[in-house]
Amino acid sequence: MALPLLSYTPKSQNVRVAGYVVPGDEEPYVFDTENLPTGSDIDEFIWAAYRQIYSEHQILKSNRQTFLESQLKDERITMRQFIRGLLLSDPFRRRNFETNSNYRFAELCVQRVLGRDVYSEREKIAWSIVIANKGVEGFVDELLNSDEYLENFGDTIVPFQRRRNLPQRAMGETPFNLKTPRYGAYHRNQLGFPQIVWQNAVRRFRPQEKQPTEGNPERFLGMARAVSSGQPSTPRPSVQNLNYMAAVPRR
Repeated sequence: MALPLLSYTPKSQNVRVAGYVVPGDEEPYVFDTENLPTGSDIDEFIWAAYRQIYSEHQILKSNRQTFLESQLKDERITMRQFIRGLLLSDPFRRRNFETNSNYRFAELCVQRVLGRDVYSEREKIAWSIVIANKGVEGFVDELLNSDEYLENFGDTIVPFQRRRNLPQRAMGETPFNLKTPRYGAYHRNQLGFPQIVWQNAVRRFRPQEKQPTEGNPERFLGMARAVSSGQPSTPRPSVQNLNYMAAVPRR
């Protein structure tokens, strides 16, 4: 029996209003393949897609999808289809889906694909129900076919974080692609970390060539410290055993 889908709304009506942003150095650069002048510049667009979807922590040579890159360079697939291939790739599934709960996976996919943070916990629950009903592939298709994605990125634009700079805050928001994608709070509690490792005794490493050899008195230092000094202690007599009459001289 399929789970019923939930509806969610933004926490504030302000997110529905188009923001007035003054262009500056911190404004994200839009990588649009429709305005691509030469074929050699496509490598920069591919790098931007990896940085957005895989995040800075997972840009590894072993995670590259060379087949998808060749298809994009030959214009056999669009940028939206290239993003879909990255989301359904084996490295992305192993490093993001299998190491997180459905709620955490839905949250990071909304951040990287739609370019915004989730509205509320209800939205995470709604997308997790889509994952449970349609699987990862159906969930990715729902994101890429949504009106929000098509209106902001379409088939040619690499997704990017929208409204990253918030003037009403004292400090700027950390970009989504710089946040670690693995091990959300749920899995951290299951694994039992972070843990504070404390050792009562400090152990020092000693190289093999500096270890004491046979006949070295240092090998018997511990045994000598364990043995008592051997000096007999003078017993203290009890007050009840003292003979006061014998100590008085006779006259």
